[in-house]
Amino acid sequence: VGVCKQEMLQKKNAVLVDGVILNGPIMDSKAGEKFVEEACKIIMEEVVQKADDVTEKVCEWQAPEKLKQILDLEMRDTGECHQKILQLCRDVIKYSVKTNHPRFFNQLYAGIDYYSLVARFITEALNPSVYTYEVSPVFLLVEEAVIKKMIEFIGWEEGDGIFNPGGSVSNMYAMNLARYKFCPEIKEKGLSGLPRLVLFASEECHYSMKKAASFLGIGTENVYFIKTDDRGKMIPEELEKQVQRARKEGSAPFLVCATAGTTVLGAFDPLDKIADICEKHGLWLHVDASWGGSALISRKHRRLLYGIHRADSVAWNPHKMLLAGIQCCALLVKDNSGLLKRCYSAEAAYLFQQDKFYDVSYDTGDKSIQCSRRPDAFKFWLMWKALGTLGLEERVNRALALARYLVEEIKKREGFQLLLEPEYANVCFWYIPPSLRKMEDGPEFWQKLHQVAPVIKERMMKKGSMMLGYQPHRGKVNFFRQVVISPQVSREDMDFLLDEIQLLAKDL
Repeated sequence: VGVCKQEMLQKKNAVLVDGVILNGPIMDSKAGEKFVEEACKIIMEEVVQKADDVTEKVCEWQAPEKLKQILDLEMRDTGECHQKILQLCRDVIKYSVKTNHPRFFNQLYAGIDYYSLVARFITEALNPSVYTYEVSPVFLLVEEAVIKKMIEFIGWEEGDGIFNPGGSVSNMYAMNLARYKFCPEIKEKGLSGLPRLVLFASEECHYSMKKAASFLGIGTENVYFIKTDDRGKMIPEELEKQVQRARKEGSAPFLVCATAGTTVLGAFDPLDKIADICEKHGLWLHVDASWGGSALISRKHRRLLYGIHRADSVAWNPHKMLLAGIQCCALLVKDNSGLLKRCYSAEAAYLFQQDKFYDVSYDTGDKSIQCSRRPDAFKFWLMWKALGTLGLEERVNRALALARYLVEEIKKREGFQLLLEPEYANVCFWYIPPSLRKMEDGPEFWQKLHQVAPVIKERMMKKGSMMLGYQPHRGKVNFFRQVVISPQVSREDMDFLLDEIQLLAKDL
């Protein structure tokens, strides 16, 4: 290093400041380009090309302490050679869960979309931030086009929106926006002097509603959870009772959050009836359609969201059923008067100058609570351009048809028992091992059955054959929740899932 430094200093016009040579770049571009090329080859071979290979493991399970040793996580004073870094890349891929595997059923996202993946490669390489037109001209126009199209599918004639880092953040945006509409002075004056604000959500709502109430200073005690029926849908009559109760208590109701596609059961609240109540009492209606919103793309299944056009705001995550890639989450707002911007703007003079040489209405970053923001809409846009609406619709229809097939197979097989008939892609069921099938229904039976799913889950993870989620829910002991999303999934994978559970549990 010392010799190189001397050679650089001897060059004409060499500049040294505080012991740092300022001439020329510090990075070796050729070596960097070679590394990127070799790393991309590894990604192609180990991730993309193996995405539909069912002979590959879903995961290469290691306990945390052992994985720490394998990966050599320590950061050191000096950098390591490219070959070692490339090996680390291989190890990271090897020991990560393959969410694009056809037998990854663990979450409400799965699979790989090649167009979305390329879009992510492009945006990662360009490293844009979507707040002003001058730094993100293409991506701001793309976001505008995507939001406009999503608004059409909701059924609004006009609207506004913003892409966010997750459905939980979209729900928080909506809660804060509803509160701002109810009492605009809160932006400047804060919480002091406000009445006790109350909002309503179903017992089956996403836990982000509690988090948002806590984060925004509303308080979790002021979230009134509305009873649901045996399918997990909010009961409108119970909502009406709770709204009247809040008013009698002297509280100020301001928001109802309905859910279109609950996390566990995949239930859709009766949006039209809920909208009637919101209209009657002057309440903001937000629909958390993070999971179920993609059914709007399907002419066959959009009836699940009947009445959504009456909502004031909607959260919708294309990274779930439509495979746009995490994260791709939009908050859509019916109000087109600039409410989003009025609520969130801070008018930073160094970023949102009003005397720019172009139309500053395209500088949409002041509608966001973020400053730096990823161009998430681009993934959805490129995929939509490639597949068309009909291609996206086919994904939704196929996923729900596969779920229907699985349900019918569960009914045929001894030992499998449905919790309920699903209306979406969530298939919830128990597996009862042979040793429990003749046992009398009672506390001991359910206690033993509660232990079955965790053991099967451990075995499938360590074998790497598939990943399937389980949970207890509303008094019901542990059951499996299988979710169909990926277009790589086939009928054979549904059969394999049931066969594998039977195999893994044969000695239980």
